[in-house]
Amino acid sequence: MRHVDSFEIQPPTPPSHNGVPRSAWARASRRVSRWHRPYTFLLLLLDFGAAALASWIAIQLFDQAASGFTDTEKDPTWFHTVSFLLLPLGWLVILWSNRAYDRRYLGLGPEEFKRVIRASVTVAASVSFLAFATKTDLSRYTVGTALLGAAMLILFGRMVGRFALHGVRRRAGQAAHRMVLVGTLPECLEVYAAVTRNPAAGLVPVAIHITDGYAAARGIETPVPVYAGRDVLGLVREVGGDTIAVCGSASSEPGELRRLAWQLEGSGVDLVVAPQLTDIAGPRVHIRPIEGLPLLHVEEPTLSGPALLVKNLMDRVAAGLGLLVLAPAFLAIAVAIRVSDPGPVFFRQPRVGHEGHTFRVWKFRTMYVDAEDRLASLVDQNETDGMLFKMKEDPRVFPVGRFLRASSMDELPQLINVLWGEMSLVGPRPLPADDGDFLGDVRRRLLVRPGMTGLWQVSGRSDLSWDEAVRLDLYYVDNWSLAYDLSILWRTVGVVLARKGAY
Repeated sequence: MRHVDSFEIQPPTPPSHNGVPRSAWARASRRVSRWHRPYTFLLLLLDFGAAALASWIAIQLFDQAASGFTDTEKDPTWFHTVSFLLLPLGWLVILWSNRAYDRRYLGLGPEEFKRVIRASVTVAASVSFLAFATKTDLSRYTVGTALLGAAMLILFGRMVGRFALHGVRRRAGQAAHRMVLVGTLPECLEVYAAVTRNPAAGLVPVAIHITDGYAAARGIETPVPVYAGRDVLGLVREVGGDTIAVCGSASSEPGELRRLAWQLEGSGVDLVVAPQLTDIAGPRVHIRPIEGLPLLHVEEPTLSGPALLVKNLMDRVAAGLGLLVLAPAFLAIAVAIRVSDPGPVFFRQPRVGHEGHTFRVWKFRTMYVDAEDRLASLVDQNETDGMLFKMKEDPRVFPVGRFLRASSMDELPQLINVLWGEMSLVGPRPLPADDGDFLGDVRRRLLVRPGMTGLWQVSGRSDLSWDEAVRLDLYYVDNWSLAYDLSILWRTVGVVLARKGAY
């Protein structure tokens, strides 16, 4: 942390552009941030290879693959040119036109995959139109396999590329945007905390430029250097930044943001605006311009409707099938628990559920039968700051129980709670009912059923602070969707295999 005592204050440099002198035909210089160029080139190669491979697989599967191409047996050149060159190139063109290579969508969020799917539909429609217009009798099975296979392989390649990009960002801190935060100190620090929670996002704040005067930050420790009274563009170049993030209001002077945008024209520096809508996901935010004023409309959370019915049905079906499939494993675990420590196989504890209703959660017992009696002597060794007692080396846990906790197998009986409708596969973690009512913002967690897994589990589980766990639970409640549930379930697999935060 840096201790802010003094600032270098200089008269603001006149902006290089005010919206008038710049030629209308002038193009912006090369962007300062260029990490996306080799990454985009790699995606182009992967997408081309995926489309060509899908064509090859389709040709190998169907004998009539070349139907519609005359004299293919004598001269297959044209057929192979279409299959392995023109069709893959067509994929690249349509992907590019759908902005599937736009650097703003690469490496984070679902928008990149949505654009790939949209391009896949366009390719299928284009091939169908060309076949109809030229009256070419193509093999429908071959074309369908080639197009569907290409879409799936391209999506898989994007996932692999994103995984590699995230690894580079986490380990080396490269392939990221270097940001200068502009605004009041509290607003900038809030944005700093938000963008640094996930290193895979590729946003690295390198400086803060405060707009409320240097006195507002005197004596305050900050994670990056703080400046005041400087020309923002000059400061960006000085600290090696490539992006300016305007935090909150940034300035009380009307038109200041517009003039900053003018100043950045042709500089190659990106401009982003971080409004005070933290922990609200993009699908709930819509821009509705009225007379040139861009209004951000925030939709209410969707906690009812057909999607919730599908979620409930998916929970019950998955829980029922899971209990049937896992019955032999349950029996083996029960025997191991009884051999390790005589006593009940299951541990039942009251937890607070949907709308404050209390239920008893099912878990495999992982502690000795006298664990509750020994808790009082261990309270001072609690390693968390929340409502749950956690110790990495809890002496009350017997060896088999330690394995069950590390592998998360102790939570499998919660499928019974899911089947009975007391829990969900995905949701906020169920908390003990010992403390009665939850106070303040924590009560909002009760709007949905608690889950076997959730954002807290895929984000660190027991390694998280209480405040961070509550923040993640509230984020889930405010931004719930069926697709979000499926993504959390997918991420849970990797977290469980890595045994991250489980003890």
